[in-house]
This record gives sequence, structure tokens and C-alpha cells, in this order.
Amino acid sequence: MSFAPLRLVFCGTPAYAVPTLQALVAAGHEVVLAVSQPDKPVGRDGVVVATPVKAAAGLLGVAVVQPLTLKRNEELRAELERLAPDCIVVVAYGRILPQWMLELPRLGCVNAHGSLLPRWRGAAPIQWAIASGDAQTGVTTMQMDAGLDTGAMLLRRAVPIGPETTSPEMFERLARLSAALVCETLDRLQARDMLAEDQNDALATLAPLLTREDGLIDWSRSAAVIHQRFRGFQPWPGAFTTLRGKKLIVHAMRVFDSSAVETAGTTLVRPEGLLVCCGGGSLVQLHEVQLEGKKRMEIGEFMRGYQVKSGELLGL
Repeated sequence: MSFAPLRLVFCGTPAYAVPTLQALVAAGHEVVLAVSQPDKPVGRDGVVVATPVKAAAGLLGVAVVQPLTLKRNEELRAELERLAPDCIVVVAYGRILPQWMLELPRLGCVNAHGSLLPRWRGAAPIQWAIASGDAQTGVTTMQMDAGLDTGAMLLRRAVPIGPETTSPEMFERLARLSAALVCETLDRLQARDMLAEDQNDALATLAPLLTREDGLIDWSRSAAVIHQRFRGFQPWPGAFTTLRGKKLIVHAMRVFDSSAVETAGTTLVRPEGLLVCCGGGSLVQLHEVQLEGKKRMEIGEFMRGYQVKSGELLGL
């Protein structure tokens, strides 16, 4: 069944949102405006770079605005009222929409969130799902309300989390799924073939913004939990500890199928390589590391170069 193209305003900022914007245009919808966060300086040189959504919108011929604020932005409000969108689609925009925006479109505001709501409401749902050892995650489209990812759910699709899945891999997969699910949601809204389901707030968990400290390895945790957090917190804040008073970034690790009784954080030099004792006698095996101010190294090269011995303590 085909439907008339919708007039849409799209709100998004990072690369994760780009496939949805592209899919909406490819589906024939009239995206009359893209709203993205302001461009920010990146890197050591502080070069200001366009947001991925802004760059993609330019290639698609979609006008872009980047307001500093939303709630009392009368200029933006007047522009959106003039454009009269049927729906505002939001994917990883990074700001809560004010009530006037929520009430403006006839089909409301539809958000695609990277989790199986109500689990992992908030800014970093993909990372926390992996870091917490969830067996699956997914995408939920919802009718937005004034809360933080609290709106009624429209469609949900689950995706399994493998034992070695990292956040960058899951971001890519869910970005594509979000694009397909948003298009399906809009079709079904037009067909009036949609039954919204209220979220069970009692089952809600929060996925707060990540901080640098989240990447600090706590060796008292089990090897499984340390590995989950390592995979979930790629590429930032990553996973790091200290060795001989210097920061040691861990770029690759695995859970090692054995046990030891040494203090958590103790290094063990074995024929298999460099192991580290974790909580409950569990072990991880380090495969690639980077000492502060030095290049990334495979663990064999690192052990030879720095003469790492059994019994050293990481994290002191």
C-alpha cells in the first residue's frame, strides 16, 4: 500500500541519525527542514566541523537550522508553524523538545530510540546495554511526550548482542534498523494501523551520558563484567588502567577461561601472554595496549619492551 508523501521536519545530530534522514528522502517524503545541534570544534586544532546530519542534509538538498535553544525560540517556532509539518521525526538530536514543538504536527513527534524501551532511557542506551551484559537491545519508535524517552511506544524491534559485540558495531546496525522502523512507523500512522503502548515505568532504567571515569577499569569486578564494559565503552571513554604510575589504555582484551587466587589487578605472565586477575578469581587476557605517550602495541611487543613481570599491580 502506498501513501501520500508527508511533510516532515527532521531533528538529528550525529552519524547515527543520517541513515534515517536518507531513508525518509528516499521514501519520497518531503523533508522541509533538518534541525541539528550547532557545529562544534573537534580535535587538538579546534577545527569547527559540520554535524553529520548537517552535512548529509546539504547533500540531499534539505535546508538546515542549528538553534542554540528551543524552548523560547520564537524565530524557530514561527518557521515551523509556517512549514506546518505533518510530523517531526527525531533521531539522536540530543535535546528534549519543548511542549510547543510536541503539539505542532498533526501526527505528533516520532522518536526512534536505540533501546528496547523502557529499558535504557537516556543519552547512551547502546553503550549501557552492552556494558551491562544485556542479551539483546534494539530500536523503539515512540510518540514523544515531555519526559525523557517516556512516550507511548509504537514499534519495537530486537537485535541480539553477541559475546564480542562492540558499541560501534551495534551503532551501525541500529542506525540502519532505525531508518527502516521510522519509515514503517510513518506508513502505519497514515494507515491508522498503529496501537500505541504505554511504557511500564516500573521497568525503566536510565542510560546516562558517559564520563571519562566510566572507562577506568575496576579490577575487583569480574572478568565478564570488565569485558562487557570494555566492549560497551568503545570508542569513548574506552578502557584504561595504570601501570607503574602511568596510564595504560587497553585496546583489545578477552575473558580468559581459567582462574587464579592473586589480588585483583595482579599481572600474570603466562605462555599465552599477559593475564590480569579480576574479581572472584577470574582472569582477562590483554591483547593490545598503549602506555601513556607511546604507540599502540600488540601485547608480545609490549611485554618485551617494558619487561612486564608477574606480580605487578595494575590500577595503583
